[in-house]
Amino acid sequence: MLALRLARGAHPFVLARRLLVVAASAGVGLLLLCTLGHAVGHPDLAPASTVRLLWCALPLAAAVQFAVAVARADPATRPRPGLSAIGLGPARLAALAAVSTALACALGSAVALLAYLHLRGGLTGLPLDGAAAGLLAADRPVPLAAALTLLAVLPVAAGAATALALRPRTAPARPEGTERPVPSGLPWGVALVAIGLAVETYAGRSGGGEALPLPGRFDGGPAGVLAGWVLTAIGLATAGPGLVHCCGRLLQAVRPGAVRLLAGRVLMEEAHRVGRPLGVVCAVLSGLLAAATLYGPDEGSGAFGPLTGLGATLVLACTFATLLTAALESRQHRAPVAEALLRAGAPPGALRTTALLRAGALLAVFLPLTWAVAELAVLPLKG
Repeated sequence: MLALRLARGAHPFVLARRLLVVAASAGVGLLLLCTLGHAVGHPDLAPASTVRLLWCALPLAAAVQFAVAVARADPATRPRPGLSAIGLGPARLAALAAVSTALACALGSAVALLAYLHLRGGLTGLPLDGAAAGLLAADRPVPLAAALTLLAVLPVAAGAATALALRPRTAPARPEGTERPVPSGLPWGVALVAIGLAVETYAGRSGGGEALPLPGRFDGGPAGVLAGWVLTAIGLATAGPGLVHCCGRLLQAVRPGAVRLLAGRVLMEEAHRVGRPLGVVCAVLSGLLAAATLYGPDEGSGAFGPLTGLGATLVLACTFATLLTAALESRQHRAPVAEALLRAGAPPGALRTTALLRAGALLAVFLPLTWAVAELAVLPLKG
């Protein structure tokens, strides 16, 4: 009840972010229910239905990441001294944020169920002249228990991930003036990227076994190539914080001035907050570039079905929304420092120049990295 009252009294911009979480949850829920419809309508194609269900894990993970980012940026989840006096300490606030996230995702799942029943003709007759009837197995009854189980996956996963991300931590004391070390995930991320590219190269040249199809009309590629891309994507997400930290170090190299020093320090400070979303966006864009290279407009115009397009749209939208939300959270954390600098007499133009330097440094590192990973991923499949 307290979560609902806080949601009703929140700022309109915060409510808009939560509505985006509801929309993402509805899209993922509809994708899961369409997979269930394929399984009900084609009981003899159980392996194909299993593959469709596995592919739903990508948009589901992207939606969970976005929901956690929205919960982290919510002002109501930040500990404040006055709230501890009434029993709302850090642990209770984390639980409250988890409940709010689960409720938003559950609302989206309910919207997905209504949309699914409407497209099947279970509410007001068959819409769209019955075009979706065959895809959703409208002539067969809906297994309600299976549908509710699939729809519960996202709220449970998002709530658990939010509670884990916002749990109270005891930060170790750091001496004054000590620089933050490079995040420990950088070598592991580089190793995973190298292993993933090696697996893609080996699978692409050797055939990689049977093709693993995507939902829709996409023929897919060797399963080994797709497994290698997953490893590469995990590696980029793991290495993201370390790469952002290194960008901050490079900005401060060779006798930096005040602007470069401030920009580098901010990047080093915010490496953990924005690095992982940047790595995920880099992985998604590299996969998109690879798909655009392999399947151009002439070859791929009819390769992707509606469910594949829905899944790809959800992944792209959720990853970019997560990055924007993380950037907004970072800006909120820097607001007291910016106000102190302005009160001390720093010109506002210096702060804008600092922001442009940070953005330029990140683009100078992540754009070539995205292009290189996409080219290396496509190279074994061009022949």
